[in-house]
Amino acid sequence: MLSRRTLIGLISAVSIIATSSVVKADDQLYIPLVSKGFQHQFWQAVKQGADQAAEEFDVRVTFEGPDTEAQVDRQIDMLAAALANKPAAIGFAALDSQAAIPLLRKAQKAGIPVVAFDSGVASDIPLTTATTDNVAASALAADKMAGLIGNKGQVAVIAHSQTGTTGIDRRDGFLNRMKAAYPNIEVVTVQYGDGDQLKSTEVARAVLTSYPNLVGMFGTNEGSAVGVVNAVRESNVKNLVVIGFDSGQAQMDAIRSGLMAGAITQNPVGIGYETVKAAVMALKGQSLPKVIDTGFYYYTAKNIDDPKIAAVLYK
Repeated sequence: MLSRRTLIGLISAVSIIATSSVVKADDQLYIPLVSKGFQHQFWQAVKQGADQAAEEFDVRVTFEGPDTEAQVDRQIDMLAAALANKPAAIGFAALDSQAAIPLLRKAQKAGIPVVAFDSGVASDIPLTTATTDNVAASALAADKMAGLIGNKGQVAVIAHSQTGTTGIDRRDGFLNRMKAAYPNIEVVTVQYGDGDQLKSTEVARAVLTSYPNLVGMFGTNEGSAVGVVNAVRESNVKNLVVIGFDSGQAQMDAIRSGLMAGAITQNPVGIGYETVKAAVMALKGQSLPKVIDTGFYYYTAKNIDDPKIAAVLYK
């Protein structure tokens, strides 16, 4: 039978172990990531990469975003809440490249490293940005479309944002490439669906009605591209070349069926991983490049099952 002193000793030992575990958990670096939303599978893939890095580097990561990419105010509230928790560092994907600057300045003054991801910020506050080269990627989309329509005809763009840098860069990358390299292709309109599939469907349907001679449409993100596909399907339009951006099951199905000619895929898992890795590096005082290029690929029904392509597609 254990003595009273032995029992007290065992209880004390258990208490010390428990306390040590709590301290270790509390001592983990806290790095919140505030994304653009959750309505696209893209962001779930970014979260997956962030979670992988959190485990590898032994840090605590949270990942949140507004319900839709139109909710700039909601995202700013989330950023404020994350900063109020005094994180070690923070990752931020701006819906509006200007709106968050006052809060990011506060983070900078508090010594909290800021890492931008997916979208940059119109400021030098972020130490780096983990992103796709969206200008180059959309220029490639323009090249692919031009080849498929014989370098002539009317095309349209359904874009996802006029304020976020990804929306601006993808729009302008496509438009500038068409203007510079394909004088016989006319981009007749650029319309915005806020990255929302339903809204993008309505916008694309209106464009198809207004421009009956259209030969191509480019959707600048997952919601935009799926909206274009839906509009084409519902309007029963034939021989229209559709090129999208991002992945997701709906786009992959459209490419396999021939409704979409091809799409640009990013590396969303890589974006999430590199964001957390960069934050850890910043906290260690290690130097970072101004931009971390996470890469992109163009995929079609012919190469969608290629292992290199399949690795960066998400469902």
